Amino acid sequence: MDIALEIWDTFIGDRLYSSLLPTSLPSTISFSGFPTAANTTLSLFGASKPFVYEPATQILYLEPSKYAYLSAWPRNNIYRQFLSFFLIVWIFGIIVYFISATLSYIFIWDKTTVNHPKFLKNQIPLEIAQTMRSMPIMSLLTAPFLVAEVRGYAKLYDTFSEEPFPYYSILQFPIFIIFTDFFIYWIHRGLHHPLIYKTLHKPHHKWIMPSPFASHAFHPIDGWSQSVPYHVFPFIFPLQKVAYVILFGFINIWTVMIHDGEYVANSPIVNGAACHTMHHLYFNYNYGQFTTLWDRLGGSYRKPNEELFRRETKMDQEEWKRQTKEMETILKTVEGDDDRKYLADESTKKNL
Repeated sequence: MDIALEIWDTFIGDRLYSSLLPTSLPSTISFSGFPTAANTTLSLFGASKPFVYEPATQILYLEPSKYAYLSAWPRNNIYRQFLSFFLIVWIFGIIVYFISATLSYIFIWDKTTVNHPKFLKNQIPLEIAQTMRSMPIMSLLTAPFLVAEVRGYAKLYDTFSEEPFPYYSILQFPIFIIFTDFFIYWIHRGLHHPLIYKTLHKPHHKWIMPSPFASHAFHPIDGWSQSVPYHVFPFIFPLQKVAYVILFGFINIWTVMIHDGEYVANSPIVNGAACHTMHHLYFNYNYGQFTTLWDRLGGSYRKPNEELFRRETKMDQEEWKRQTKEMETILKTVEGDDDRKYLADESTKKNL
């Protein structure tokens, strides 16, 4: 993520930190003297070595302005890197969330879902509120991985000449999908264990018929734990820097897509919105993120109801009643009578 950090520093970070934490420099010093003068105080502010600009990638060159040398926290300061990544993940995570979820809501999501008996009153504002509460905590927990990456502990590479073997820059994408899908499956399945579920994962399962805005509406530890495989991957496998940024964006958009209620993919391989709807409705099935492979091997795959793929039956009242009856039977086992009463109360309030 050093590319994202360099873009942030060039357009926001350098000016921000030079204003908040200015270094003490003589007023008469020339621009050419900034790096030397600024670096004399580095040992006091957490930088292990003087800051010397090196492009994060050969694809993009952003020459730093004088502001890069005017802060007591230079670019290679570990505390600055941590704070920057916290802000980057938080701010841009919210931007991607609102853009992708809003576009999905306007152009894809079937608005008649709000009439489903398990769609809660004021659900979308509640989904957004939960996301806003969780985002900063998830960002805080994610930042240490990104700091370790930019400080050289990950196996990130830049150009094709640096790839470990020919065509790896293509193969890295399916390797990433297979690796993360496997570990997310087991993390997600573990979150359904009775000792963990009610505390961490139940907040996401309030959204039995989710909207696109439910995509990031998790308990923060739940959301973060399911993202860990994405961030562990580049410490184990080589990953091209630009590919990492692309995959980071793709993951966030994919999370919205599997909550968009558009059941266009009736694939036995892809864990799309239809498969994930089965998970929200029936709890103990389809834990996978991208594929159905590990659900099939783990005995937790459930084929999406055929009714979901036909408009005339997808929103049929009889289909809803059947879904609700089966869901509540499973819910009694998974969550107990108190939770069934809570959901029944919510449905009653909605119909008043």
